[in-house]
Amino acid sequence: MSQAQSPLWSGDIPDLDRLRAVARDIADSVLRTPLWRNEVLSDELGAQVSLKMENLQRTGSFKVRGATNVLRRLLETRTDLPGVVALSAGNHAQGVARAASRVGIAATVVMPLSAPLTKIESCRRMGAEVVLSGETIEQAKLEADRIAEERGYAFLHPYDDWNVIAGQASCGIEMLEDCPQMSVAIVPLGGGGLLSGIALALKLQRPDIRVIGVQAENVSPFRSFLKDGTYAAVAAGAHTIADGIKVKAPGRLSSAVIARYVDEIVTVDDNAIAEAIVATLERTRTISEGAGAVGLAALMHGKVKLSSEDHAVVVVSGGNVDMPLVGRSIDYGLASSGRLMSVGVTIPDSPGHLLNLLRNVAALGINVRHVEHRRGELHVPVGQCEVVLEVETRNLAHQQELLTQFAEQEGKVRCLFGD
Repeated sequence: MSQAQSPLWSGDIPDLDRLRAVARDIADSVLRTPLWRNEVLSDELGAQVSLKMENLQRTGSFKVRGATNVLRRLLETRTDLPGVVALSAGNHAQGVARAASRVGIAATVVMPLSAPLTKIESCRRMGAEVVLSGETIEQAKLEADRIAEERGYAFLHPYDDWNVIAGQASCGIEMLEDCPQMSVAIVPLGGGGLLSGIALALKLQRPDIRVIGVQAENVSPFRSFLKDGTYAAVAAGAHTIADGIKVKAPGRLSSAVIARYVDEIVTVDDNAIAEAIVATLERTRTISEGAGAVGLAALMHGKVKLSSEDHAVVVVSGGNVDMPLVGRSIDYGLASSGRLMSVGVTIPDSPGHLLNLLRNVAALGINVRHVEHRRGELHVPVGQCEVVLEVETRNLAHQQELLTQFAEQEGKVRCLFGD
């Protein structure tokens, strides 16, 4: 839907009364997700830290908020609408699919070929037609435009629409109601719909709250936006496990709000994101997708500075992730945080040496996941073998203890992954 078609606003930033009205209007279709104080993070960071669990939202993401609102407003003015089409890597598509199914209107969602299977199947279960097209969101947009033109469907933009932004603002309204002492809000940033909505909801009530957006390092067009008003170029083949915020073209409306109401934008790399996925699993017993975990990653890696007086609320924006990626992300996060490593040790290829090696590992309280022998390779001398151990360690210091012992007792050691 173009901005000119918006039945509520033609260009002005919505005021607080309007945002509150939208929150009331969509309350019957979205969950008021919990806000959980995390004692472990609070102790580690020396400040109060709470998590807004939008990964527990209907459809597993905050996106259902904006999709519900924009579709309701559209149907107020277009009662003969034959259907809607949405463009998304997955979460907006699911929000539109659910909102459309509740009002009995046809929905087609166009997703890039790389969209996660769990998001594709979820849209189909809710009755939407799924069209996979293009390698990127930008390429998929061409197909979405074609369908809208051919069928007379309304195009529901994932973030650059005041009705979408107002729907996402309901998340911010809940945050402040549930945590009136909040001093910092940390929010994932892709196209900007969620961040701009939350920023409006918070800043229009409490201008003193520090609002921080977090992007994935490899796809971060907003990197320097608050400094000079420009967008950073994103490489054509840029990849991130945070596919939900892999947006190269920021929204015009969301950018206007971000420029006015957001205090800081930071980035985190995929290592940090993977660690945050693991931390979410361990500390909340819930799953976060990569995009949903970037705020927590920013806190864990010191990208956001907190004082002892602060009470930070981190938005865990979604939990829709393919199960194979969960396993890979867990191993990736464990390796990045010093809890999993693979090390090669060259020893004499004769009886007793492997047993002695494993005894030394056990003496350090290290669990062995996998053992592999390598012989006949160019880096392994004749009469010796390389034993490759995949081991579970407590932290980076524990890994270094193992490497030091191997170097002293065995001589030739090489770390294959981990530190």
